Amino acid sequence: MYTTCMFCNKPLGSNEVVETFPVGRRLAFDAERGRLWVVCRKCERWNLSPLEERWEAVETCERIFRETRVRVSTENIGLARHPEGLELVRIGRPLRPEFAAWRYGDQFGRRRKRAILYGVGGVVLVGGVFVGGVATGVISAGLLGQSGNFVNMFINGRTLAKVRTPDGKVLKLRNRDLRATRIEYDGDRMVLVLPAHAMGMGRRHEYRFEGEEARHAAGVVVSRINRAGAGQGHVQDAVRLLDVHGSPDAVLRAASEQRGRGMALTRSQNRLGQVAALSAPTRLAVEMALHEEEERRALEGELWLLEEAWEEAEEIAAISDNLLLPEGTDAFLERHREPDAG
Repeated sequence: MYTTCMFCNKPLGSNEVVETFPVGRRLAFDAERGRLWVVCRKCERWNLSPLEERWEAVETCERIFRETRVRVSTENIGLARHPEGLELVRIGRPLRPEFAAWRYGDQFGRRRKRAILYGVGGVVLVGGVFVGGVATGVISAGLLGQSGNFVNMFINGRTLAKVRTPDGKVLKLRNRDLRATRIEYDGDRMVLVLPAHAMGMGRRHEYRFEGEEARHAAGVVVSRINRAGAGQGHVQDAVRLLDVHGSPDAVLRAASEQRGRGMALTRSQNRLGQVAALSAPTRLAVEMALHEEEERRALEGELWLLEEAWEEAEEIAAISDNLLLPEGTDAFLERHREPDAG
């Protein structure tokens, strides 16, 4: 049972309400499909729980949800808060817009608030330097003119994301690297192109990730490109883009070619595939698509495990059934089986 978020690696917290699944302070569950997520309260991403850990926990969540008095519900989704602090999100049969509003709204909204607070903090910091300098008589017009540049240097110079290459190298990506990140397609294979500057040398190298490695790295990088978050309006616009294109992979391919309904650019049209050049709703749609594609592949992996478990169960069942039959039964049935027609 994991205890840290698979996306931001922060602790998921714990609860003493669901005895069979004591992880997390907000759990989302779909009893009909047998799915259980732990919602990270730091990054608001949904962590799909392992298959073997969820069945009894989902039943418990359903029971607790029905017993909890403090809850709000629509036809498809409900939110309940247990007296001990655990929050339960119950998924019924939601349409994509409603489900996305619950799933992504908190995530992007919290990022937006954090970005605003950081922005205000930067203004206060610069203002403090200015006021302090005036009070002590040491500030100059040159320092005042450079204060904005100092903030820009700090923002552009710090590492915003780290990605490990297939050969084990760790890329430290700064703001200019994220702005130049591209998503391309080579036939059916997704390609992520990451420009990374050599630290202190000013040289930029391009690293290419393909297939599964590209999707995993893109999930990290695009979330940092979208670090400013978004309001509900942009979230709903992003959801509509997902509906228009029909599948996460179609959204990613359209974004790589910067075409299709709603795939508007914020700047010039000559930066094909650059995520940062896309409109805010499109960038959000790309992040949602990457997240949903990752979860879909995880579920496909579960189907493989279920099929394997079923085959093993069938084999054991066949052995068990044969143990109850008299010796020689198989040979008798074989001798008296009717020949195939023709």
